[in-house]
Amino acid sequence: MSDDTNDQTTGRSAAKDPSDWVTGEEPATGSQLSYLQTLAQDSGTDVPEQLSKADASKLIDELQNQSPRLGDG
Repeated sequence: MSDDTNDQTTGRSAAKDPSDWVTGEEPATGSQLSYLQTLAQDSGTDVPEQLSKADASKLIDELQNQSPRLGDG
């Protein structure tokens, strides 16, 4: 079973760490930036400019936990 398949015990995907992504250093995608703007508004934070895909993914995870819609926020 590879790292990208579903974990049978938790039912969750065993996602690869963004730091290990082959394309992680490429600029963040438009979808990532759009979603980050929504999460930033919810949590009252600013989105840094010039994010990589990996950094954007990590920030999305962080802000999801702060969002009153999605996390414990």
